[in-house]
Amino acid sequence: MFAVHLRNKLFPIREIFAGSSASLHKIQLLDGATLLRNYKGKIFVGFSSLSETGKKRQEFVKKLEKKKSETVSYLINSCGLSPETAVSASEKVCVGNLRKSNSVLALLEKQGFSRAQIATLVRKRPTILVAKEKTLLPKFEFFQSIGLSKDILAKTISREPTFFTRSLENQIIPNYDFLKSVLGTDERVVAAMKRTSWIFCDDVNNSLSPNIKVLRELKVPESCIKLLLTHYPEALFRKTDEFRAYVSKVLEMGFSPLKSMFVLALHAISGDANKLTWARCYQSYSNWGWSEDDIHMAFRKHPNCMLMSQEKISETMDFLVNKMGWNSRTIAACPTVLLFNLKSRIIPRCSVIELLSSRGLITKRPKLSTVLVPLEKSFLERFVVKYEKEVPELLDFYKGKVGVQEL
Repeated sequence: MFAVHLRNKLFPIREIFAGSSASLHKIQLLDGATLLRNYKGKIFVGFSSLSETGKKRQEFVKKLEKKKSETVSYLINSCGLSPETAVSASEKVCVGNLRKSNSVLALLEKQGFSRAQIATLVRKRPTILVAKEKTLLPKFEFFQSIGLSKDILAKTISREPTFFTRSLENQIIPNYDFLKSVLGTDERVVAAMKRTSWIFCDDVNNSLSPNIKVLRELKVPESCIKLLLTHYPEALFRKTDEFRAYVSKVLEMGFSPLKSMFVLALHAISGDANKLTWARCYQSYSNWGWSEDDIHMAFRKHPNCMLMSQEKISETMDFLVNKMGWNSRTIAACPTVLLFNLKSRIIPRCSVIELLSSRGLITKRPKLSTVLVPLEKSFLERFVVKYEKEVPELLDFYKGKVGVQEL
């Protein structure tokens, strides 16, 4: 048993591992002593040398703290982060080369990023500050080459920067090639990207390609696949087993895979967020007197009626039922009207019908679908142009330029 004399006391020597913070702490407590280990080739370790190691470690920690402080200051002063956010971001990045980070900020500004967008981007992805300009610039150039404006690209990147961290050659371009092979045009690819940048985050072979194959096996028309991928791409970025389960559910509901309503229904029931929205819509329609059959009928006629906000449902139903007098369940038979804008479409058209009725120009109220569903040109021809002689300023009334008292 080897031992060391410390202040005339004998202590057994245990194994000391150089570099361990715990060992360094113990060593610092034994100030002034000398520990020796020398048995069968073991090295002599002097207390003085270990104390010196502890000092170096303290100096290193001070340098790190200083560097972190400098990073926090840089994040606040140059990137526009709040002090609290800057401290949090400094845990993920250390700005060691100010010139390099400044060049990244200059590039972002040149690409149309506002100061607020830069702050948002750095907060979400602090490591952008240490990225190489030669890696970032080609990505900007690529996305602009397919039709994304600087404004839209800056907005998209600052909102969800994950896709911009993907490899251009190994991820972004291969995904683009697949997307264009399905959608046909850059315009549709850009439209899909505006919906979700996730189309460039995940390898298309993981979910998108297999799920599109599922739809094609059901003979879903290419036009419907394009509709789903362009406007609701998130529905396709799911595990294939999960996606197949949603497809089966939509088929059980009676939707034909040959119709566009099939993919709209698929989107409406996909994902946890849509499930919550569905539950809220169900409750809202129930409050307006719809039965379960009414709700399912409305969903089959237009699935998007189950993806509306409760406020939109309440405002539209209140106007059509309480102000216009239509039966609540009549609306369930024509749920498309709930999707129309209340102020720009529903109220102006209904106001014209009310005026014509009050003047005795129409004696029987038209059907809800007859008033609200037709395109603008058809509505004007049937209910405005037809009565211009009797009500010369009817078009101005419809457009909101004159009030009913001025007619």
